[in-house]
Amino acid sequence: MEHPLGSGERPLRVAVVGSGPSGFYAAAALFKSDLALTVDMFDRLPTPYGLVRGGVAPDHQKIKSVIRVYDKTASDPRFRFFGNVTIGKDLSVAELSRHYHQVVFAVGNESDRRLGIPGEDLEGVYSATEFVGWYNGHPDFQDRSFPLDRARRVAVVGNGNVAMDVTRILVQEPDELDPTDITDEAVAALRESAVEEVYLLGRRGPAQAAFSPKEIKEIGDLPCCDLIVDPAAMELDELTRAWIEGEPPSTRKNVDYLTSVSAQECAQVCEGARRRVHCWFLVSPVELLGANGRLRAVRIERNELVTGDDGVPRPRGTGQIEELEVDLLFKAVGYRGNPLEGLPFDQRTGIFPNVDGRIVDPTTGAPVTGLYVVGWAKRGPSGLIGTNAADSQATVAAMLADAAEASAPADPAKEPAAIMDLLTERGVDFVSYQDWQRLDQDEVGRGKARGKVRVKYTAVESMMEAVRSLRD
Repeated sequence: MEHPLGSGERPLRVAVVGSGPSGFYAAAALFKSDLALTVDMFDRLPTPYGLVRGGVAPDHQKIKSVIRVYDKTASDPRFRFFGNVTIGKDLSVAELSRHYHQVVFAVGNESDRRLGIPGEDLEGVYSATEFVGWYNGHPDFQDRSFPLDRARRVAVVGNGNVAMDVTRILVQEPDELDPTDITDEAVAALRESAVEEVYLLGRRGPAQAAFSPKEIKEIGDLPCCDLIVDPAAMELDELTRAWIEGEPPSTRKNVDYLTSVSAQECAQVCEGARRRVHCWFLVSPVELLGANGRLRAVRIERNELVTGDDGVPRPRGTGQIEELEVDLLFKAVGYRGNPLEGLPFDQRTGIFPNVDGRIVDPTTGAPVTGLYVVGWAKRGPSGLIGTNAADSQATVAAMLADAAEASAPADPAKEPAAIMDLLTERGVDFVSYQDWQRLDQDEVGRGKARGKVRVKYTAVESMMEAVRSLRD
């Protein structure tokens, strides 16, 4: 016999794939509905929170405190966490659809965008993704190494907050980072660092920079380095002066701050500083030059701003080329998603094609019944952590609207025990939220013994060994 979805007789069963901010915001929005429902959240890692754990800089602990909100959501009796479960290996998308009425994908953008220029594969060229994951203890990147001890000059391509994080970690004093949850390996490498100068390369002008006022000011306030801005770069053209009037206050704050920095002599900015951060605007890398397979310089084209079709100032190359000698280069030019077997994927945009969060067939444009997407996998890499709340709420509104029009018969596969039985049958040692809480307490305890915020487990194997021992 069929009953309406979300009724007491037929609770709505929802799977959330991914346990970062967008996934937790989706779960929270679902729990605010009047429907009878349950939410099972899956993550390929044994640990939750996505980029809050593995992407937020270690010296930004206040931002990481948002996990208290997610912890409250996880405490709802209708919530279950299944860590250490990889969709596409341990469970297929089709199997999720078999066991749940609705599946929402909150898998983010796990790949970095390429520059698409010659020399990008030279030794000494890295993505911000791998550097950030490395110093944050993300298991995917602990096999990386960065020859900071042989690098005097570093280029960071990009003008977003990730570029700011990478730059700040490169020039920050290791003693200031050590008490955080940064990895021991990263601190050791930073202590041996020979970096003296970092060049921030942005293809647009200072008014169009994507970093927040707080992020750039944090670099300027570091006692260990000078922030250097060419006064000529702050002479805004007529196009920018007109455009800036309609932009958010943060745009004017960035311009005002950078203008004030450009007017100061280096010695006045930070007396005795041993490192320098140079902000270069209206420049685009066009080629990376090497010697014996290793990066030695970046060839840069100067840009000018022109009006785009949407009225926004866009950079255009002028043909003026120069070379900047560097030892390392980090790409921070954005992220893109990865395809998942069983789901439509747009290779051009790097997201799952969707309309209002409903995943659609790219050929027909018709919604794929029961499949949804939130966060960066839905809209691309934009916004801050809090941006995902409204985004997830919008998708959940579509999910609830669809559920309100549906009914379903009894189905043993959709009983709460069924998915646990399937994973157990396949020998998948899934991590519950209670398991995670024990592991969390263990990491914090390890950190407290050393005067740190926490000491993370940085390999899935060591995480699972700890989880198993803490279950006893």
